[in-house]
Amino acid sequence: MGQTIPVNDSTHKFTDISYSFLEYAIDFAQRSVLFLDILRQRGNQYLSAAIEHTPDVLGFAHEILIDGETLARPVNYWLARIIPPDDTPLDPRRRPFVVVDPRAGHGPGIGGFRRDSEIGVAVREGHPCYFVGFRPQPVPGQTIEDVARAEAEFLAEVIRRHPEAEGKPCVIGNCQAGWAVLMLAALKPDLFGPIFLAGSPLSYWAGVRGGAPMRYSGGLLGGTWATAAAGDLGGGLFDGAWLVANFEGLNPANTLWSKPYRVWANPEGEAERFLGFEKWWGGHVLMTADEMKFITNNLFVGNKLSSGEIVLSDGTGIDLRNIKSPVVVFCSHGDNITPPQQALGWILDLYESVEEIRARGQTILYNVHDSIGHLGIFVASAIARKEHSEIIHNIDVPELLPPGLYEVVLRPRTDSDGPEAGAYVASFEARTLDDIRALGGNDEADERRFAAAARLSEVVSGLYEACVAPVMRATVTGTFAEMTRKLHPLRLQFEMFSDRNPAMAPVAAAAELVRANRQRPDGGNPWLGLQETWSYGMVELLDHWRRMRDGLAEQTFLQVYGAPALQAAAGLGVAGTRPRRRAAHDPAHRELMHRGLASLRDRIAVGGLPEAFSRAVIYVRLAEREIDERALARFRHMRAKIGAGRSLADFKTMIREQFLILLTDHRAAIRALPDLLAGIEPEARAAALADIQAIVAAGVPLTQAGRTRLAEVTAAFATPIPAEVPSPTASSVRRRPLPA
Repeated sequence: MGQTIPVNDSTHKFTDISYSFLEYAIDFAQRSVLFLDILRQRGNQYLSAAIEHTPDVLGFAHEILIDGETLARPVNYWLARIIPPDDTPLDPRRRPFVVVDPRAGHGPGIGGFRRDSEIGVAVREGHPCYFVGFRPQPVPGQTIEDVARAEAEFLAEVIRRHPEAEGKPCVIGNCQAGWAVLMLAALKPDLFGPIFLAGSPLSYWAGVRGGAPMRYSGGLLGGTWATAAAGDLGGGLFDGAWLVANFEGLNPANTLWSKPYRVWANPEGEAERFLGFEKWWGGHVLMTADEMKFITNNLFVGNKLSSGEIVLSDGTGIDLRNIKSPVVVFCSHGDNITPPQQALGWILDLYESVEEIRARGQTILYNVHDSIGHLGIFVASAIARKEHSEIIHNIDVPELLPPGLYEVVLRPRTDSDGPEAGAYVASFEARTLDDIRALGGNDEADERRFAAAARLSEVVSGLYEACVAPVMRATVTGTFAEMTRKLHPLRLQFEMFSDRNPAMAPVAAAAELVRANRQRPDGGNPWLGLQETWSYGMVELLDHWRRMRDGLAEQTFLQVYGAPALQAAAGLGVAGTRPRRRAAHDPAHRELMHRGLASLRDRIAVGGLPEAFSRAVIYVRLAEREIDERALARFRHMRAKIGAGRSLADFKTMIREQFLILLTDHRAAIRALPDLLAGIEPEARAAALADIQAIVAAGVPLTQAGRTRLAEVTAAFATPIPAEVPSPTASSVRRRPLPA
């Protein structure tokens, strides 16, 4: 008999490890070839887009309606109509949507990048959609004011095309487009319906320690002179690649490792997503030097938008309090480019109380996400399916809400929510300015630091314009400017991996060979686990470096601009000097508000069933400080009954007037309900009361205060007015002055 030869267990282990390593090594090499080929495709994609006259990344068919280059003051912007898919009919009565993408270094189209996007959601809801885009090259001499005039013409054209629509266009401003949209809305309020701002910075100094590092950049560079110098080196053009580089520098772990690693680790699964995103991310556009100086001087460093200090060339000042449309703000705690303080701080700059917001007849809503990053606010599919979907679905709600400040709170639907609810239920909860302050912000000392940085910037920029700029502009040639743009590191990384580089010639053939002979290791391969561990360590290392860098930058800014000598030199050493300049409060406007309240007192007993109905609903729900979309959906459905013969605009005006009447004196307003119902048949009053009860019972349950108010309303609708009881008069109504 043959003897069995014992096998050493360590030999088996060595063999297994050797085989798994060989398997991993083959996969490693194949993935590297595929990764190089993806970079090659990205480079070719970049070169193809560079020769297009009007490149974009829209995922929807569209037609350009107005080319801004044909306007009296030409600009490189254009207005396009989105052509909906064949299976998505549009409702001509629904308000149109206009999406404006940011011109912040990238090309246009990210707002309609895929079906799960702002445009995709609006189209599915039946809204006609339009898109405002731009070409890579600006028209020589164009200014921010010219762009605003062009966008005003675009909105006028959209309004002209939809005479049947029940409401003016909803305008979505993504990121840097947000401030441009609000500026135009302050100048041309009649062109706007609701305004939806996604990740839009408006109060540029705002933030909290340890976050929003970009707000220190202007001070650390010594002001805006560097932006002016970049424009002069570019021959009068500012290269948007510098803005993209700033964004990438905020998160080196993602830029230098995570983003390329994900593609290398899974080239088959990540290629399409990566190439689609990089088409937008690498679509670097140019701005005129004057446009960029306007932005940096007035916004990034000057922070003049929310203080009402921006004055146009014709002497017109921009006051955001002139906006008449509801404003919906969507921001995130996870956004280190536009944190909630920058997205919402303008409210604190403009208003001293919620009562002042109401007195202005303005409605401001906001939603703060817990964790999504800046790009995800207007790019992520998950955000489109939840936040964007709910806000767009309820876009008519802000115009029905009483003026004031509200937080939009979303929760998942439950079985008890009824047929009006979708996947999520949106409630609108009344807030005060203290809720905005609770998000955090600068103290007085920090405000002085940013004010000192802004004033130093003015001095240094003035010296640059007087002493250096003339020499730069006289010596920089067009050839030199073009060469500096081509040699920008972000542009080079695209071209060096394209077919324009002879070294990449074998890559395409090698990639095809790999795809034909692809071998993947088993999921339990230990070397894959080691690879993931290494990747995690790289991310942690780069994140640690980022935290150290950002901490050093913050401390440098705080120490330099907190120096008493520098602040004194900047004119901030005088006792009583306020570092942050706030929008002036106009005594004439306050007097106008008082007169408006006087006229409201005269209208307390004026009206009929529609006024009584809407007043009753508002009165009951005001006790709750919260209302959700189900109650408002029923209220909208009741418009056919109570608003017959009224246009939608008149109906909304009536709703706001009834709210202001209640705000003036709710006791007199409720005592006057029988007057409004005089002459109304008992059957009609009973039917209206049943509808009121259904509306106020929908959604958030009534508290005891709400039930008490509903009982008052029920008594007023059920009891005929006695002949001997006089109606309230203007002299019997207590005047409630506006808050100081």
